[in-house]
Amino acid sequence: MEKKVLTEQAMYYGDVTMPKGFEINPLNLINNFFNSLYQNKKFIYCKDFDKLNTYIKDFILLKHDIRLVNKDSWTNAYTPNEQSEPLLHIDPVDLKNSADFVLLYGINTVDCDITIFYDDNRRKGRSWNIKLTDNKFIMFPSTNLYCIKNNQKNSLNFVKTITYEFI
Repeated sequence: MEKKVLTEQAMYYGDVTMPKGFEINPLNLINNFFNSLYQNKKFIYCKDFDKLNTYIKDFILLKHDIRLVNKDSWTNAYTPNEQSEPLLHIDPVDLKNSADFVLLYGINTVDCDITIFYDDNRRKGRSWNIKLTDNKFIMFPSTNLYCIKNNQKNSLNFVKTITYEFI
């Protein structure tokens, strides 16, 4: 008896463990978020974003042999007890120009739940819940619908989203 895996849906998650002296400063990422809002610009270069992005792309390449290039990037702030609408980062009528992966990164994030929805052949409507906390990431295929829920009651949670194309 033989087995051939036709498709696989992998999700990657973990800590962003930077070398000593190269740690990511979350306050710089938050400041960058507010500066881009104030200046009404979609993206303003930030050295700490570059550190994060390089770490993720190198980690995924070395551990899983997946080459990624950036598609888009933004940060959202979630108020206490706020839940996002279901989010999806592909255009069903233009799959060729859509992202392949979505990465969520917690910036000073406390008690934040990510729910990722998927189908498992005939078993439709499945979901997977994972906590997103400070300096952790979750990366999954952009074809998955997901929601973000800020469960804590005291402050904002910041979530950096980066979309990637697989090359």
